[in-house]
Formats: sequence, structure tokens, C-alpha cells
Amino acid sequence: MNEPWPITDLDPVRRLHALASGIRGAHVTEAHFDAPFEGVWDLLGDLEGAFGQVVPDMEQLRVVGRHGERVEATVRSRYGMRARLRGVQRPGWCWLQSRFLLIGVAAAPEGPGTKVAFTGGVRLPTHAALIPLGVRREGSRSVQRLTALL
Repeated sequence: MNEPWPITDLDPVRRLHALASGIRGAHVTEAHFDAPFEGVWDLLGDLEGAFGQVVPDMEQLRVVGRHGERVEATVRSRYGMRARLRGVQRPGWCWLQSRFLLIGVAAAPEGPGTKVAFTGGVRLPTHAALIPLGVRREGSRSVQRLTALL
């Protein structure tokens, strides 16, 4: 008897946890906000605007190409580092990476509010790892900044 395989769908926050678990040095910071998903994602999804106010290290992010969900952007950090990021952005999900940088943000409705998760950091060249210094602090600061904007 051929029974169909079970199908499951992870919400964006759980998907972020799953992807980050495969990256050495990654840490996911998760928080719940008493604000509707649409309002939270309006801020987080605004890559060239509010996103830089939420993510502490971003001085400038400029989208240089978009094809459906595929995004290409240039970024400059407050510390002078520059990168060309490529990835996917859709409602509740943004995963951008370059050779040396990773940024992951996810959001999902949770009751009347929204749960949000952040991960990211600087990559080690030729390694599937992030430098773990400051990752937790940056995630906490992102939560604080998003709280202030909401």
C-alpha cells in the first residue's frame, strides 16, 4: 500500500532556526511583539529604509536588482565593510548572504502578535561558519531597535 508521505510546512521563524542550525557560530535571537504581522513586516521588509534602523551594523543597504523573490543588494556597515548580498525576500522571510556576510530575518503571526527571529554575522572565508563574536549582542540590539520603532 502506497501511502503519501506526510507534508509539513515550517513557518518562517522555524525555517530560520533550521537553516541557522547548520551554520557553525550562528545564533538565532527570537522575540514576540504585540503588534500585527503586517506592521512588523512593513518595517523589516523595507530593506532600503527601516531595515537599516533595526539591524545595528547596517549603515546603508541598497537594492540593485530584484527578480521576483530574488534580491541583490549592496551593503556598507558602520565599520566600513562592504558586501554584495544575494538572497530571497518574501513576506516574513529575508535571507541575504555574500562571501563574507550573512543576514537572516524571519517573522510569523503568533496569536494577535508576531514572532520575529534574527541571525547573521561575518563569515570565515572558505568555511561554513560565522565568527561568533557579537552575534548574540547584535540580535538583542535588533530586538531593542524594532521594539522602539513599533
